[in-house]
Amino acid sequence: MRWQGGRRAGNIEDRRGLGPAAAGGLGVGGVILALIGYFVFGIDPSTTTSVIGGAAPAQQQQGQFGSPEDEAGAFVDVIETSTQDVWGPIFRSAGAAYRPPEDVVLYDQATGTSCGMGQAAMGPFYCPADQKVYLDLSFWDELASRFGAQGEAARAYVIAHEIGHHVQHLTGKTETAQRLGMRGAESGAVRLELQADCYAGVWVAHAARVSGGQVSLDPRDIEDGIRAAAAVGDDALQKKAQGRVMPDAFTHGTSEQRMRWFRRGVETGDPDACDTFSARTL
Repeated sequence: MRWQGGRRAGNIEDRRGLGPAAAGGLGVGGVILALIGYFVFGIDPSTTTSVIGGAAPAQQQQGQFGSPEDEAGAFVDVIETSTQDVWGPIFRSAGAAYRPPEDVVLYDQATGTSCGMGQAAMGPFYCPADQKVYLDLSFWDELASRFGAQGEAARAYVIAHEIGHHVQHLTGKTETAQRLGMRGAESGAVRLELQADCYAGVWVAHAARVSGGQVSLDPRDIEDGIRAAAAVGDDALQKKAQGRVMPDAFTHGTSEQRMRWFRRGVETGDPDACDTFSARTL
């Protein structure tokens, strides 16, 4: 994957090295629910915190804003900036203005968010309450070792997927998903996650053009992204965790669905092709 020459907007808040924040917001019960949801069902913590709702924010730390100097931080900066460059024109063509996330927060172990306590075990997540993406970079190791998804393209897919959730927040799809329900094979949660996968593919489709080739993925990179999508399918996660598949507990979609919707975004480059909420079959 090519990215080193990509534009860097510095939309990063670096809290690494600050240590864990004091627990608050969702409290211990909320954190436990989020962890259970993640490890048993693969539920994105933003889904769990949305269901719990109504809690006061956790204590939040103040990190360093700007462009990180280390390679891992620079990678996140470049990919998030590239998503801005892709989604900006798409929104303008629809007569709207794209507002990037408030920032992408890099942290170690645990940190306060407006959705409650964020922990590394949750994996990357988007908090709609503060419009920030939260990422502990140790997740890259877990992505490779636990999920078998290696390489920069797999990491870029994860970032673009979380930015996809921000796009959904801006367009009202998050609320639509909540009205439809948050568990089950045809639930709003599954439709939300599959659409975010498709939006990640839309980013892939446009990244090279809008960056003048400075950020680009070749066919092998795209396959890495597809494998990352497959690795976090509900059926794969449930089978690994408990040896059986329970469609009634789905929150993200099957591996096949996640691969297919990501590929649709790559092949069409059209957000309208990602309308999982109108799709008769997922």
